[in-house]
Amino acid sequence: MKLGSRYSTPGRPARRVLVAVGTAVVLLAGGCGSPAASPTGGPAAAAAPAQAVVLPGTPAGVQLRWLIAAMPRLPLSGAQVRAHFDAAFLAQVSPAVLNQALQAVASLRLLSVRLSELGTVVAEVTTGGAGPPAQVFLAVDRQGLINWLRISPPPAAPSPATWAGVDAAVRSAAPRVRLLVADVTGGSCRPVHGLGPGTPAPLAATFKLYVLDALGQAVAAGNVRWNQLLTVTAQDKSLPPGELQDAPDGTRISVLDTAAAMTSLSDNTATDMLIRLLGRAAVEAALTRTGMADPALDRPFLTTREIFTLKIRRWPALADRYLAAGQAGRRALLAGTVDRAPLPAVAAAADWTVPRAVNSLEYFASASDLCRAYASLAALARRPGLAPIGQVLALNDDGLQLDPAQWTTTWFKGGSEPGVLTAAFMATTRTGHSYVVTVLAENPTQPINQATAIPAILSAVKAAFTLAARAGQDATSTAAHRTRSSRQPPELSRVSALTRPPGSITPHKPASRSAYAAPQETRCPVSPMPALADSATRLARDTREHHDHRTCTASRNSSATAPKG
Repeated sequence: MKLGSRYSTPGRPARRVLVAVGTAVVLLAGGCGSPAASPTGGPAAAAAPAQAVVLPGTPAGVQLRWLIAAMPRLPLSGAQVRAHFDAAFLAQVSPAVLNQALQAVASLRLLSVRLSELGTVVAEVTTGGAGPPAQVFLAVDRQGLINWLRISPPPAAPSPATWAGVDAAVRSAAPRVRLLVADVTGGSCRPVHGLGPGTPAPLAATFKLYVLDALGQAVAAGNVRWNQLLTVTAQDKSLPPGELQDAPDGTRISVLDTAAAMTSLSDNTATDMLIRLLGRAAVEAALTRTGMADPALDRPFLTTREIFTLKIRRWPALADRYLAAGQAGRRALLAGTVDRAPLPAVAAAADWTVPRAVNSLEYFASASDLCRAYASLAALARRPGLAPIGQVLALNDDGLQLDPAQWTTTWFKGGSEPGVLTAAFMATTRTGHSYVVTVLAENPTQPINQATAIPAILSAVKAAFTLAARAGQDATSTAAHRTRSSRQPPELSRVSALTRPPGSITPHKPASRSAYAAPQETRCPVSPMPALADSATRLARDTREHHDHRTCTASRNSSATAPKG
């Protein structure tokens, strides 16, 4: 998870530099939480001694090599910062804040390279302590300057051992919190524990789950294809987080890569491109279809550019006009005024540091609503041709790092703006049980202290998954004893982690590669991280042949590639 200086944005990874308490540090925005393939495109190897690992000579690799070498000589001078970080990054993060975050890390020692492409590198490192490895995600712009930086070791906050401890950790994050822990193994949300889970709260970027659901429905209906190319236009461009706002007009990108950018990087421009593709009405229909208790709270369903315009341009006069209108009046104001306004400047966005109408001008849902959204997405992802839904949600676990000995798949979407911090996870155990944990934190008068709130929330979420799984195992054991059944737990179907987040995109022509590994069934005799070339070939086959997306002939249930829910 990420904390610290950032754009005031409905997107989660807008925080570009973060420092957590203790030894945990996060530097920011965006992220790739799941292990990725090796830089050669083959199966990733186990972490090797640092001296045996060589960073690639790509623009991203060169910058990471510089950063590792610079760590013993902190603080960085202003000239060094300007020479290595792009203007958009520095508009959000001052050299002082950057140095403060890096000094909290202490040092970086390279263990392995998990992903390498021209604009992105993901590596495993140690951070000066004796704890488990951290993951560095670093991306560069078209000039080779760093525009994303995240270092995400496990949270330093102690993990609670009881539900009372979970509640206390969540409550420490903000004055108003909502929590739901639910078992979704059977396809519906069965609450295990909660704090006001039925009360709507502001979502920030977690609303993008509903855009993804609407996209899945459109693909299922044959109206959209994963390999369909979209065009970046000036009208689509929003403020960070993301990368597509910096792409030249006319850039072409697949629906699949756009969805991955929306989920893993919380790319606001990618989100708005998908909303334009689907239509506002289709996303509004997803609110009802997934079971939202009060979908009128999110009608009209705003694009990120619209909410930025309302919360930044002529604040608060334009927002007040919007809030005073009824639904029809709001739609008219969007079409006649808001959508015709220029995108607010980065400098104006950087001035948004305190909460602005988080109880009235935001995206809203309850923790229970989000659980139902995850259940809907899981059901979609099990259908032929829709496995990429699970894949894009598994790209970034926000640094939660559940124990892989027990958990096979983690889905995540979260968000923040001043006064709002949200995190929604769905994870599946090796016995095939799936659980959702959602935390919605809110402070309508003051920005949330993310340096303390995020580690507390992560520790609470990790503990909640452990406690829920333990309760589920106890319940399963009791039921099996009562029925004297000899049936074994259902075989788990898994979604493999995507091999990489979306990287640089070539203007005016299709992206030259796919970012995704084909889904894998746990019984398939293949590596969990196949070669990139083979992954791209298989994914292209899967998306072309909508009716046939089996990943290996050994599986008797190859279409069940999503966590059960």
